[in-house]
Amino acid sequence: MAGLVRKSFTSPEEIRPFQGDKGRMELLELGGGTVGRATFEPGWRWSDHVKPIAGTDSCQASHAAYVISGRMHVVMDDGEEAEFGPGDCMICPPGHDAWVLGDTPCVMVDWQGATNYAKG
Repeated sequence: MAGLVRKSFTSPEEIRPFQGDKGRMELLELGGGTVGRATFEPGWRWSDHVKPIAGTDSCQASHAAYVISGRMHVVMDDGEEAEFGPGDCMICPPGHDAWVLGDTPCVMVDWQGATNYAKG
């Protein structure tokens, strides 16, 4: 059995910037998987700022995330939509677009979709 592990997003192991300087994904490897803290700046939209990196028509990552601050609107490929804000937990399957609402960065921690997110 492994001992205690302590890592911090103040010193992420990898940082993946989004196009147009609209945010970044900071990554920590915790042995059992990768955890990401994403900062989406106002004006960020997946189809504008990550699609060119991912090379897919919609986001194909599956997310299990907690929203720390800001607001995000998500639209699934089938038309289902939802808005997420501070304190919300989100399960978001592959096949979606998303964008930041308002003038506050949306910051969230993602336990599921960070491994290959915004990875060229």
